[in-house]
Amino acid sequence: MLFKDISLIDQDCTIHHNQYVGVKDNLIDYIGIQMPKQPGLYGQEYDGKGKLLMPGFFNAHAHTPMVLMRGYGENLSLQDWLNTRIFPFENKLQGNDIYWATLLGIAEMLKFGTVSATDMYFFGEDMAKAILKSGMKFNLSMGTTCFDDRELIDLAIFQEAKALFADYHGARDGKLLIDLSIHAEYTSNPNIVRGISDYCKKIGSRMHVHISETLSEHEQCKQRHNGQTPVQYFESLGVFDNPSTAAHCVWVEDGDREILARHGVTVATCPISNLKLASGVCDIPKLLQAGVNVAIGTDSAASNNNLDMVEEMKFFALLTKGKYYDPTLIMPKQTIYAATAAGAKSQGRTMSGSIKVGNCADLIVINLNTPHLQPVHDLANQIVYAANGSDVVLTMVDGKVLYQNGEYLTIDIEKVLFEVEKSKNRILAELASR
Repeated sequence: MLFKDISLIDQDCTIHHNQYVGVKDNLIDYIGIQMPKQPGLYGQEYDGKGKLLMPGFFNAHAHTPMVLMRGYGENLSLQDWLNTRIFPFENKLQGNDIYWATLLGIAEMLKFGTVSATDMYFFGEDMAKAILKSGMKFNLSMGTTCFDDRELIDLAIFQEAKALFADYHGARDGKLLIDLSIHAEYTSNPNIVRGISDYCKKIGSRMHVHISETLSEHEQCKQRHNGQTPVQYFESLGVFDNPSTAAHCVWVEDGDREILARHGVTVATCPISNLKLASGVCDIPKLLQAGVNVAIGTDSAASNNNLDMVEEMKFFALLTKGKYYDPTLIMPKQTIYAATAAGAKSQGRTMSGSIKVGNCADLIVINLNTPHLQPVHDLANQIVYAANGSDVVLTMVDGKVLYQNGEYLTIDIEKVLFEVEKSKNRILAELASR
């Protein structure tokens, strides 16, 4: 595809107008202010007048199939939400439910401009099949939990993770990558954590973990482990010897931030979910000052309640200003970086996250010809503070358009909606009959 006469945001978050961008195969092949000498190399031409081309969003922490529970558990604290609503519902899930729910979550993300997600859940093969059908990029892991003293090898979820890595890691030219995961400190034990850490290092995978989401989680960990915070605990067991993404990190301490920075751990902050569950506000300025890579995640639609990364960017930017009473903190450039390049870095996708020649064509187009985005004084400000996910009119992954103007090119959305409704009704009936 050849994008003509379009504005774009480059890797430095600088705005360029009246650009030509040529996509060949899966890569960005040309960027310039003039028509390329051989425009026919790029196939279809796209009129970019009044539109903005930017890197697609990387959702750094999601539980995609939980769209099935959107609106099901409301106005509850995290532990109450999990134990009284989410866990009972999840106990009724089957592989077919997960497949269709994954496709629904992907459809939502594509509509809002997300090109890749880092996900932690279960029924991995069903998720993998849905992901590959959609054409979206994913780093997928199984959330390992253990509430007794079994060995790692005896856990069904670990055997599933091993099989998933063997069968799907690197599928479709690397679109699907399989990570390993420890759900959290409070849902595992040291023996399991050490075993997962060692196995992750052995196979060269990445790690995904929840850390210090709530104050009670953080403090109870210290009580259980001789004063160690969750970050210190996971470091002591080798988790961060692997490239890692740590979700939430709302209650990390100064020493924790130094550990995260030293090991190159990405913090995936989830502002809206943390507000919804009253978990607190992640201290982004202190993480950035410590040198931590900070990316943005939506968490699940059950705790958000949507997967709109544009909305998430606005909360990411505004919460810090409110927390510190300082409007100069967290500027649009930092916010856009966190939603794009920082997320790509967390997934190990070094050729994604910015618009430059030779990078993967993981791109989105935003329509600027709409009342709430006019007039334009500063495009970066406009995207962070005024835009919404519905302003995305095209989502491209590896040079292939997956969503355009309300149409899905790889997903039968009517079938997906029908199947998800069927799953929801069956599960609710089973819960009611308990």
